[in-house]
Amino acid sequence: MNYCAETPDSTGKRYARLGPQGATSGQLLRCCNNDEWQGGRVPARILVAEDDGGIRHLYVSLLGRSGYRVDAVEDGAAAWDALQSNRYDLLITDNKMPRICGVELVEMLRSAGMTLSVILVSGLLPMEELERKPGLRLAATLTKPFFPDQFLGTVKKALRG
Repeated sequence: MNYCAETPDSTGKRYARLGPQGATSGQLLRCCNNDEWQGGRVPARILVAEDDGGIRHLYVSLLGRSGYRVDAVEDGAAAWDALQSNRYDLLITDNKMPRICGVELVEMLRSAGMTLSVILVSGLLPMEELERKPGLRLAATLTKPFFPDQFLGTVKKALRG
């Protein structure tokens, strides 16, 4: 599995190998299991937005081992930037994050006409707020904590969606 920090340079994008701790603030953490590229099958591309570095690294590891191409960022603003310059099949976003929360991020992408599937994750989901906003069109919600197989099952279901 490859972990890289994406940092812009004067010629475009440059990738630098990282250790197991992942990206530093402001960098995009990318993970891809290269074995999945064999046989011509292109794996789904997933963006993870999670402000807790340990949880973010766990998501990237689980998804990468399951064959997905994964980019991960530390907050909603960084996720918005990544969504502007890349195409994703799924967004997995925490709700309570600095700068832009998960619900605000989903509202922004729906207002921009983006139709990708979204899983909203949080320790405490604002169900009343979600019920008042049917335009969010969430593929799923997950309340922390959850088991890895529950997480991966929700991802598979959202991608089939």
